[in-house]
Amino acid sequence: MSHTETTYTSWFERIKNALIGALIGLVLLIGCIWLLVWNEGRAIQTYRALSEGASQVVSVDGATVDPANEGKLVHISGTVKSDQVPRDSQFGVIADGAVGLSRRVEMYQWVEKSESQTKKTLGGGEETTTSYSYNREWRSDVVDSSRFKQPDDHQNPTSMPDGATFTAKTAHVGAFSVPGKDIAGIGDYSRLALTDGDVERIAAQIGAGRPARRSVEGTYIGQNENLPDVGDLKIAYQRIDVETASIVGKQSHGALSSYETTNHRNIFLTADGDMDASQMFKSAESENTIITWLVRAGGLIGLFVSFKLMFGLLPILGDLIPFIGSIIGFGTSIVAFVLTLLVGPAVIAIGWFAYRPLLSVGIIAGGVLLAVIVTRLRRKAPLSQPQPA
Repeated sequence: MSHTETTYTSWFERIKNALIGALIGLVLLIGCIWLLVWNEGRAIQTYRALSEGASQVVSVDGATVDPANEGKLVHISGTVKSDQVPRDSQFGVIADGAVGLSRRVEMYQWVEKSESQTKKTLGGGEETTTSYSYNREWRSDVVDSSRFKQPDDHQNPTSMPDGATFTAKTAHVGAFSVPGKDIAGIGDYSRLALTDGDVERIAAQIGAGRPARRSVEGTYIGQNENLPDVGDLKIAYQRIDVETASIVGKQSHGALSSYETTNHRNIFLTADGDMDASQMFKSAESENTIITWLVRAGGLIGLFVSFKLMFGLLPILGDLIPFIGSIIGFGTSIVAFVLTLLVGPAVIAIGWFAYRPLLSVGIIAGGVLLAVIVTRLRRKAPLSQPQPA
């Protein structure tokens, strides 16, 4: 099933859209510059907090709570025991002995996909031909079929149960109480087999008027699992288990919570298994570095897009003459790329300097001093004498 639609955009409409795009590009440029500067501050402050925590953390026996360590940043390792049974209150499914329970829901739905081809016309306009195709797929969210180009023949249900994760409110690592959601975050997932009672409760709650049965993954709601129909549901559960965990946090009346450093950053580290404090801090530092570079990459991509939007009017003006617009468009892409390489690192450097002014001044002064020393040594170096023939 497919549908084709052709639209025409005049040269003046393209100019109007380009001007709007230039304004959006300017806002995006300012936002990306702010993001890059903020990211450098976040990375430096996080590094300082982790360095402070690594120097103050005390490894203690997790089997007992020592009042002498009250308020201190401590590191423990121990066996995990959930204080409550994770439960899906909507369908009544439980995971006894686990720290968490995950529900995954998929519905068979119509999905619209589009492919567009644009060609330029005389006078600087554009003609766009778009082909829409419709297929049925399993999706974990509701696809709004009212927005389809042909909604009448491809209608989806308007609602479905959401996927969700349910965790114990608290768990114990050795003798210490910790938030259950933090322990579940490092847990291992495994399939939870449902009982006939679970399937009956799920079917009663959904009330779709379709039969429900146990399947390999969990529960299937529909007439035929091998020939699914639009609106059929698959509901599966996974239990989240942790046998041993390592925690770094503030000791507070037999519980572990976030520790606030002098620069007002919070430290609460978790790891699966028995891991010493130094490894946990090194892992946190590596995670901080990865996040820093990912945000930098996102900021640089945003800068490139913003420059392209700001220069978007030039190729449209050139489209009045065949092929000129394409050449200008290629040139603006190169200019946007060069500006990204110039502005991006400069903004990152400014952000780094802003949060480390003394170190930055020291590095600059050291570089200038080194350059002066090298220059003077070259001036004092004796010229080599020519050898006699």
